[in-house]
Amino acid sequence: MDYEIIIAGGGMVGAALACLLGQAGKQVAVLETTTPAAFSPDDPFDNRVSAISRASQRLLEQAGAWSSVLNMRAAPYENMQVWDATGSGLIRFEAAELGESDLGHIVENRVLQLALLATLKTYPSVELLCPARLESFELSQQQIQVKLADGRQLTAQLLVGADGAQSVVRSLAELPYEVLDYAQKGVVCTAYTSLPHLDTAWQRFLPTGPLAFLPLPEPQACSIVWTLPADQADTALWWDEERFQRELGQALDFRLGEIMSLGERAAFPLRGLHAQPYVRERIALLGDAAHTIHPLAGQGVNLGFKDAQALAELILANERADAGSLKLLRRYERARRGDNFLTQKAMEAFNLVFSNTLAPWQILRNRGLTTANQLPLLKYQLAKRAMGL
Repeated sequence: MDYEIIIAGGGMVGAALACLLGQAGKQVAVLETTTPAAFSPDDPFDNRVSAISRASQRLLEQAGAWSSVLNMRAAPYENMQVWDATGSGLIRFEAAELGESDLGHIVENRVLQLALLATLKTYPSVELLCPARLESFELSQQQIQVKLADGRQLTAQLLVGADGAQSVVRSLAELPYEVLDYAQKGVVCTAYTSLPHLDTAWQRFLPTGPLAFLPLPEPQACSIVWTLPADQADTALWWDEERFQRELGQALDFRLGEIMSLGERAAFPLRGLHAQPYVRERIALLGDAAHTIHPLAGQGVNLGFKDAQALAELILANERADAGSLKLLRRYERARRGDNFLTQKAMEAFNLVFSNTLAPWQILRNRGLTTANQLPLLKYQLAKRAMGL
């Protein structure tokens, strides 16, 4: 065989898996259609960012990529404040109360991908094939043969689909999946505010959906994710800049003062997806190819990194086993499906509860936030859970 494992998708999750396997000398090919533009400190902030938990940071350290992330740019956040727009309910998390230096880092997706791709190139047993696009595959008892769009053919024990929510691997493998359209879109951009963000992640629950201001390395720059009903999101993209700044500042209750300027705006649809199942003989899905969730708690990529770690640990702990055997891959699925499913449904429940305009629900959630904020042990457990610890 040409390789032991072929990974379709060189994004954050696929590249992380390649690094973990490459450290152990596994023969790995990574298929990626395009690579992100090179980083420059003078580049404007990207719209797409991820809230990297402490558990994900440790995985990136293990993969050898975290120092590269920090050499580009990342913003640690020491506090998180969440409150409800319909009442006085509020909960605040502080790293100092937990004995931690921070609660996590806000990192641009491009920075994460660049750091991981640069790291995987340092492992001699890992080969990045770019541009390369999967066209088809054929299964046999001993291997999987992958055909690329340019005619190249590769063989391996296992094909991993880390190629996103529109996964080609999932489609070709005819792995069924469930989709729930949340009828919402996430409006994203960089916002520059008159007051500093104070290394704090701010989130306000509005009847139309949550609004998050995530701190960036500049003290008055935040990456925003503004969840709105799909039609309202489309309308917001057409507002002139003055109106958008005014509406955005008001939506955050001017906690960071006026919005002084904006980066380029964009919006993406929000859908929950869960593959049924994640695996078949010689094929495994992970990350967004297996599951997508509502972004209100920023757990999407962190779940993907957990998938990568679980699959890598299983393969490396069973050196003599066939990495593509269904028996082995089902162990990976059992390890990850429950956590992914529960997190997905919890985020959907939060979104429904906090967008409900009925008075009893408003009273209940405001009391819930206030009560949780007054119970140190509960806050500690919630924070540790969010940090992946």
